[in-house]
Amino acid sequence: MWHVHGSWATTFVQGDHHYVVPVLPDRGPDGVGRARTWDWPQSVVEVAPEHLREQRIDAVVLQRPHEYDLVRSWLGATPGEDVPAVYLEHNAPDGDVPLTRHPMADRNLPIVHVTHFNALMWDCGPASTTVVEHGVLDPGARWTGELRRCGVVVNEPIRRGRHTGTDLLAGVAEAAPLDVFGMGVRGLAEQVGLSPDRCAVHEDLPQERMHAELARRAVYFHPMRWTSLGLSLLEAMHLAMPVVAVASTEAARAVVPGTGVVSASAAELREAVRRYAHDHEAARDAGLAAREAALARYGSERFLQDWDAVLKEVVS
Repeated sequence: MWHVHGSWATTFVQGDHHYVVPVLPDRGPDGVGRARTWDWPQSVVEVAPEHLREQRIDAVVLQRPHEYDLVRSWLGATPGEDVPAVYLEHNAPDGDVPLTRHPMADRNLPIVHVTHFNALMWDCGPASTTVVEHGVLDPGARWTGELRRCGVVVNEPIRRGRHTGTDLLAGVAEAAPLDVFGMGVRGLAEQVGLSPDRCAVHEDLPQERMHAELARRAVYFHPMRWTSLGLSLLEAMHLAMPVVAVASTEAARAVVPGTGVVSASAAELREAVRRYAHDHEAARDAGLAAREAALARYGSERFLQDWDAVLKEVVS
């Protein structure tokens, strides 16, 4: 498997398997190797592409379309024919939704979706499909809400723009000052027209530190308009934070009643952030409910069991 999405992979590699991840000298997208900001076990080993054929590979987990050809080039094997393989689709379709044809629809590979929304929206043709919902390693109930500020976690909000709801941040900042964590967040305040005191950015913190800082904020805001379900939302719920989320893609299924607010109204989102930022008791109650819901649906044990079943079926 390739190291593509760090948060997802961090839970995946906790299973009872031996994981091989390609590594390149520049640690670019096709050879990131082991994670350096997440805690990965020693069962994950880095192997250069030229040495992959020396490995005994039982199954391949593809996550991007071009990896199909990389397997043929690096392993000398066709996925699904010469080596058992499954395609993991992290994303919601992008394009002529809901008519978007999945790139693996006709490759004779099983496709695993991370959300039911994604499975519903992708046209996967004759391919076998299943859903393995996200699993999150429990960071613990760490919310204090001592800072009347709003936490946001988003990667590359300037480049991704409306997809990540970047245009919504200025309005929410009227309700509570923002702390935005993630990669590519430098310059965000200027981009959305906010002063540094209304929008502070925290560039690519290690996960443990980010969780500790996030839990000090009163409320978590999930601005994503059109992406798959962000693991940061589930992590905030595990931290026992009250959450406010845009009612798009899978968020409405993840944020159940009593755990926060899900709305397509910018005004309602803003007012929900304001309420949780200034009503500590309401924020605490919603956060505890959010944690209970997240543990029940998005626990790592269930996630790993589901993936064991998928891998067993693929190999058999």
